[in-house]
Amino acid sequence: MKKFMLLLAGLALAITPVLAQAGDRVIIAGSTTVFPITLGAVEEFAKKHPGVDISVRGGGSGGGIGQLIDGVICIAQSSRPMRATEIERAKARGVNPVQHVIAMDGLAIIVHPDNPVRELTLEQVRDIYLARITDWKEVGGDPGRIVAVGRDVGSGTYKSFEDIVLDDELVRPDALHQASNMAVAATVAGAPAAIGYIGLGFLNPEIRGLVIDGVAPTVKNVAAGDYPIGRFLFMYTDGEPEGVAKDFIDFLLSAEGQLVVAKTGFVPLK
Repeated sequence: MKKFMLLLAGLALAITPVLAQAGDRVIIAGSTTVFPITLGAVEEFAKKHPGVDISVRGGGSGGGIGQLIDGVICIAQSSRPMRATEIERAKARGVNPVQHVIAMDGLAIIVHPDNPVRELTLEQVRDIYLARITDWKEVGGDPGRIVAVGRDVGSGTYKSFEDIVLDDELVRPDALHQASNMAVAATVAGAPAAIGYIGLGFLNPEIRGLVIDGVAPTVKNVAAGDYPIGRFLFMYTDGEPEGVAKDFIDFLLSAEGQLVVAKTGFVPLK
């Protein structure tokens, strides 16, 4: 956990075996949601390919996409599709973004374990984050003001939440914006009146995922398409990937790579 926190704070992890020779270097950056999948896949990939040089960073979906457009990195990891404006900006700079769907995810709506509320409707979640519902007693909980916790507006997870839950309306002005899924989870774990949302792979015993519209946030329910806040996770390259970048993405999409997706708590494609 400490290692993840340091990396997500902006440090890079370079997977560079001792026997590595000079050659292709792949830099991956972006979504903190996709980060654990990428890190796990790189570690497994490096075992089979001594000599690879792959660096993995966080920074958020928008940041990763921006770095791909600027030519700073080879692969952008993102928890949302690229926006039309980003694609236009990329093409204006001679960059041809190619999308690779690498996993599925569900946005778990989380509360403190002591919160008596076990279930909400999607409409109730929307109303909480739009400040139409402000007290837990309005949804069957103990009286007390709801503390809404979410992601920073530049993150892919925020954009997914905005698209699926908020119907593109603006989140309540008093919402607490956090820089990562782990920060949201930690905030909710320390605040009994809080509610938040995180990627499925970040659920832990210190928080509880709510049933939404009668469906629990589980890998099985997301894979079946039953959970109402599901999404895909992506990687983007400039054109079709080549060399080590291609080999790595091919590995991630293979049965072995998708096993890494499952081990990190997300939903494999097959």
